[in-house]
Amino acid sequence: MNEKTELLGMNNDEIEEYLSSIGEPKYRGRQIYKWIYQKNISSFYNMSDIPKNLRVKLDENANISIPRFLKQRVSQDGTRKFLLEMIDKKRIETVVIPQSLEKNTKYSLCISTQVGCPIGCSFCATGTSGFQRNLKSYEIVGQILSSRRELSKRLKNFNSEMITNVVYMGMGEPFLNYDEVIKSIHLLIDYKGINIGQRNITISTAGEVNGINKLAKEALQVTLAISLHASNNHLRNRLIPLNKKYPIEELFKAVDNYIKKTNRRVTFEYIMLDEINTSRTDATNLIKLVKPLLANVNLIPYNEIQGIEFKKPSESKVAQFYEWLEKGGINVVVRGERGSDIEAACGQLSSRKER
Repeated sequence: MNEKTELLGMNNDEIEEYLSSIGEPKYRGRQIYKWIYQKNISSFYNMSDIPKNLRVKLDENANISIPRFLKQRVSQDGTRKFLLEMIDKKRIETVVIPQSLEKNTKYSLCISTQVGCPIGCSFCATGTSGFQRNLKSYEIVGQILSSRRELSKRLKNFNSEMITNVVYMGMGEPFLNYDEVIKSIHLLIDYKGINIGQRNITISTAGEVNGINKLAKEALQVTLAISLHASNNHLRNRLIPLNKKYPIEELFKAVDNYIKKTNRRVTFEYIMLDEINTSRTDATNLIKLVKPLLANVNLIPYNEIQGIEFKKPSESKVAQFYEWLEKGGINVVVRGERGSDIEAACGQLSSRKER
């Protein structure tokens, strides 16, 4: 029995070549490409403009493995957390965030790149669930198709453009799965398919320097976000073990190189941990690091996780830290909390089977 060919994850040219390889006209590939990426269709039998004999042939020889939706949790603010299952039964979480309270609002999607995470940041639930494997590009892109399909069912309104923004900020370190992440981005931005604007895509890294240097050479206009969380190596080593391999000096050298090569503004994510990284000294050191760069800072009050020691700072402490940075000349915002009541906020995703 021949192993079936996975069509999800192929671009238009690759699907055309596949159709040609099985003795079919290339234009059928263009039709199938639209069925997959524009209409979320994973059954060949539902592709109404494909001849019946070809549908049977494709069903026998190919797959379109959109991740299986298992369940959702809905936040009071409208954020949804989807539990998805891959064909090998591995599970991941994907977060769908409404951009407004309007009925026909657009959505942002927070997607995962690994099952679990090998980085092991001390404040993050994903790291505590362990690392299982990298996701393939078709599994990364499949999160968008699966989420779009599930949203359409629940909202009773299909719109292929309902998801306009994608952030690679879910489970995993994107740059430890670099090639598959980049391939998935090229599928997202293809105007013939999913058609998401490059500037509406953000890749978040814990500071994987090799990936930052590689991204600087790509002809992409995506946004790079750095999970910084500390302004000195001693504390950052404690919070993000990857810092021992790539200390702050090396990280900022890579970021500076990235900005010079791309002329793109970088975002530094800074999770605020009460009594850990919220002092005046922390703010002063952060200003010294960031101010020389074309960059802004997102302050993220910590989303508390059961079994992890860190606490969320008070609103007054957050406001004070924000004021110090702003007066220091930093372009800074406090990121609004979304989905924390369903454990869908930053650092709360997990791949544990029971979730």
